[in-house]
Amino acid sequence: MEPPIPTITRRTKILATLGPSTDDPAVLRRMLAAGVDAVRLNYSHGRSEDHARRADTVRRTAHEMGLDIGILADLQGPKIRIESFARGPVDLVEGQPFALDTALGADAGDEHIVGCAYHELPRDVQRGDTLLLNDGAIALRVERSEGTRIDTTVLIGGTLSNRKGINKQGGGLSAAALTDKDREDLRHAISLGADFIAISFPRSAADMVEARRLMQEAGGSAALVSKIERAEALPHLDEIVAASDVVMVARGDLGVEIGDAELPGWQKRIIAVSREMNRMVITATQMMESMITNPQPTRAEVSDVANAVIDGTDAVMLSAETATGRWPVKVIEAMARVCVGAEGAMPPRERASERLDKHFERTDEAVAMATAWTARHMHARAIVALTDSGSTPLMMSRAETQIPIYALTPLERTRRRMALCRGVYPVPFLPSQLETLKPVQEAIDCLRYRGVLQAGDRVLVTKGDFTGPGGTNSMKIVTA
Repeated sequence: MEPPIPTITRRTKILATLGPSTDDPAVLRRMLAAGVDAVRLNYSHGRSEDHARRADTVRRTAHEMGLDIGILADLQGPKIRIESFARGPVDLVEGQPFALDTALGADAGDEHIVGCAYHELPRDVQRGDTLLLNDGAIALRVERSEGTRIDTTVLIGGTLSNRKGINKQGGGLSAAALTDKDREDLRHAISLGADFIAISFPRSAADMVEARRLMQEAGGSAALVSKIERAEALPHLDEIVAASDVVMVARGDLGVEIGDAELPGWQKRIIAVSREMNRMVITATQMMESMITNPQPTRAEVSDVANAVIDGTDAVMLSAETATGRWPVKVIEAMARVCVGAEGAMPPRERASERLDKHFERTDEAVAMATAWTARHMHARAIVALTDSGSTPLMMSRAETQIPIYALTPLERTRRRMALCRGVYPVPFLPSQLETLKPVQEAIDCLRYRGVLQAGDRVLVTKGDFTGPGGTNSMKIVTA
């Protein structure tokens, strides 16, 4: 007997990072019950064995709970870091000289100099450039770069500890998006059956094309996520989005490179471009950072999450808040609560008519938009999409009608991918036959049985006369 589908109150999805704080299966179960739609495996930390164990626990727990939970494997990318200090953290004072040297020993740093793990850095900088360390907490002005050594003056001082990240203000570092570690981790993620694989620091569409080639050669079919976090990616935003399946607004490194003042505007633009191009979009980094240690979010964090929801993000992501924080369940509850509140504050006609002046090349996109428009004007109870690839419910979700979209498919892979799609709720469904109207009636019966529909509800159903991506070519208006 299939479990009933709970009453739908939240359209925005929640992506939670796994870590030591979530390793207790009871905690993970409570997180899924609180509203986690997908989980993130962060390949910047932990061993392959840790990721495999966590993925297995998620799959087993989700199956026991009757949930389709997506798994996102986040590749580390070319993290450019300083090396370590011989006697622990050092204090840098404004105006003092400080050097970085790629030839210095990994543990030989002191208050005057530290090693650098990225050997190309001296060639990527010149006099007058600003280097930002530890997410911008420390700033260094480059005075000279010669050989393996970069001499700088401290602009913003503070305590600097081992292995902190380095960004160049304004971007321009030449590091490739995919490292040897990433290639190995990509193959590992595919072996785990990851539904999404995130590529860190892509500079252009070519990086995403290369990642897709490597994935396909390894036998993978995951959705590729481009993490927009480099300044030099922004002029190529449209082409990167087009080469991706999902886009992430990775506000940590991006904010450091372009500056705080520019970040909110770019966040809105990245979300808008992703929606326009029928791509899912995730907003990430420091969304409820204070809840790493506190049981309640700040009002600023509440407003931040709410604004991303109002802008149309498909999903909001939690990082250390769940991976290492003290309150992994409470932060999910808080995030869900804020999402629901923000969605309720949105004018119902806010985006319902967007894209109606667009020319549709694809039949399934035309059907999707016609269905979303009709459903809103007929005050339909639900939209039901019989789908293989999930592309039709994704396109309908861009219209933001506030009418729930149920993606009915027998393909578990598609259901898990739809777990991150705003306003779309995946349901296992295998029709007895594909021809005539029988699949439509069986779909309605399925949702009535699971408590979603009641007799007399008006429903719009989309289906295709053949299977496969892009096969949707009809819309039917039915009464449950």
